Amino acid sequence: MKQKNRKNLYASVSLLAAFVLWTAALGFIDVRAIGPNGSSVGFAAINALIHRLTGVHMLLYHVTDWLGLVPIFVALGFAMLGLVQWIKRKKLRRVDYSLFILGGFYIAVMAVYILFEAVTVNFRPVLIGGILEKSYPSSTTLLVMCIMPTAAMQLSRRIKNIALRKCLSLFIAAFIVFMVAGRLVSGVHWFTDIVGGALLSAGLVMLYRYFAGLKE
Repeated sequence: MKQKNRKNLYASVSLLAAFVLWTAALGFIDVRAIGPNGSSVGFAAINALIHRLTGVHMLLYHVTDWLGLVPIFVALGFAMLGLVQWIKRKKLRRVDYSLFILGGFYIAVMAVYILFEAVTVNFRPVLIGGILEKSYPSSTTLLVMCIMPTAAMQLSRRIKNIALRKCLSLFIAAFIVFMVAGRLVSGVHWFTDIVGGALLSAGLVMLYRYFAGLKE
């Protein structure tokens, strides 16, 4: 178990390093002004190609935008579970260890989210309401790919019915695929925004697996 858990740490470090390198590469590889209002983006050739192939689908953008509330409610649900355990068990230290780690994970995700709200890497390939918004990494991809997989891990520990557990896992996997693909196909993100969000999310989730597995 220790060796397997150590692999989670190595995977996390590798993925987070890949995210840093990917983000840095956006600043100097094939940077061209191909976005609205003369905005520039790295990997311009592949970004422009994929954006031409997908086009822009604002209905899909709005659908995925509203469904982006789902992971937020899921996170609130686990926060409530921790609060209920604290109240029922009388002491904070009696709350499940995995919920403590999950709470720390949520804080880390929000810190990263806020960081990239303040730091500009590139802008969207389209104007939203006439405004040129920051788009890297895809925040929807970040929230969905961080919160939903960790929710699946939590539920797999707490649900004893195997059939129900498998159904929920399949639903969560399908939801993640739909949301990530939907953000790309909607045309409101560059391809590199999605890749950056996926790398960062995967790295953070593997880090969660490492810390959550310390007491397994």
